[in-house]
Amino acid sequence: MPIAESTVHFNPNNLIILNVILSLVMFGMALELKKDDFTSLIKNKKSAAVGLLVHFFLLPLLTFGLVKVLHPPPAVALGMILVGACPGGNMSNMFTYMAKGNTVLAVGLTSVSHLLAVVFTPLNFSIYGSFDAGTAALLREIHLSVSEILSTVIIVVGIPLLAGMLLQYYSPALSSKIVPYAKRFALLAFAFFLVAAILANKQVFIENIPAVLLLVVVHNAVALFAGYAIAKLAGLHEKDVRTITFETGVQNSGLGLILIFTFFNGMLGMAIIAAMWGVWHLISGGLLAWFWSKKPLPVQ
Repeated sequence: MPIAESTVHFNPNNLIILNVILSLVMFGMALELKKDDFTSLIKNKKSAAVGLLVHFFLLPLLTFGLVKVLHPPPAVALGMILVGACPGGNMSNMFTYMAKGNTVLAVGLTSVSHLLAVVFTPLNFSIYGSFDAGTAALLREIHLSVSEILSTVIIVVGIPLLAGMLLQYYSPALSSKIVPYAKRFALLAFAFFLVAAILANKQVFIENIPAVLLLVVVHNAVALFAGYAIAKLAGLHEKDVRTITFETGVQNSGLGLILIFTFFNGMLGMAIIAAMWGVWHLISGGLLAWFWSKKPLPVQ
């Protein structure tokens, strides 16, 4: 079946599980946040500003440019736009650490990007989705509103982040005890869930992977390069350049999957982009982190 007409088989009960898992990931991440993580961004405001501007302004624009140049099917294009509008993924912090980057900056940017995503993810998705004729027609067909996406992002991302931050602030001892188990369980559960969802639809994924794999690779490469190039042009320290590269090229595709299954009935073109991105950015990010781990930081 053509990718434009296919949907992913997904039990509604599984959507509830996916929402809970991603909320736990956000809650676990927030348990580690401290006041210093945010004040560090103020102290390093140039790098913080560059990282956030690239992520929420340049990446969505570049993604839309790719859609116009490569002309993928509307469902695939909408998936690319959605992934490009998502906040940074948690694995960016690990890759930054491996690559000898600025881990303090990475944690701060990842956290703030999720807070800002409550506004910018639905905004960027609706704006760029409406600029292309094919994707705009899909949005009209589904009658999707920005407020619907906004409410979902608030529930899945905003509330768990706020709850985790409040617990860490008022009971840091309890937070430190919970966080190793919360993060480990949530990340393992999400990985298991993603694999199970792909296996349950393996035939339709296998048939359509060749059509989107190159798009995901190119899209991710553009994101990584954009983060690297802009940070370099801004004259940032190499540690911050590496950090912003990962913060731009590693996305929270899990949030994208939740929005796809909630509002688009598991539309295959969108779902396979988000799922493939979730796998591919681990490969590309891991390889880049390994490469940089072998390269000493220049003296500046």
